[in-house]
Amino acid sequence: MAEFVRAIAASDLAPGQCVEVKVGATPVAIYNVDGTFYATSNVCLHRGGPLGQGLLEGHAVMCPWHAWSWDVKTGENVANGDLKIPTYEVKVEGGEVFVKVA
Repeated sequence: MAEFVRAIAASDLAPGQCVEVKVGATPVAIYNVDGTFYATSNVCLHRGGPLGQGLLEGHAVMCPWHAWSWDVKTGENVANGDLKIPTYEVKVEGGEVFVKVA
């Protein structure tokens, strides 16, 4: 069973920003949307672009390679809801962001 793993310090990611990290062997993108943290796969379904290097606007991240956008809350593609990237459970405790990858 998957457990929560420390990913980053909450203070290291300002609102409106995203970052790419590894949680175990899994590449994960973490987003700070107005103080609430979300995590998705770091891999864009289009061509494998690094979502943690993308542009976060509200709760949508735009892949830096080809501008595909994803809802960081649901993992759904903004233009086509049938496409979806994995999302991961996040919790913040003691100023640290923890992510559970399954």
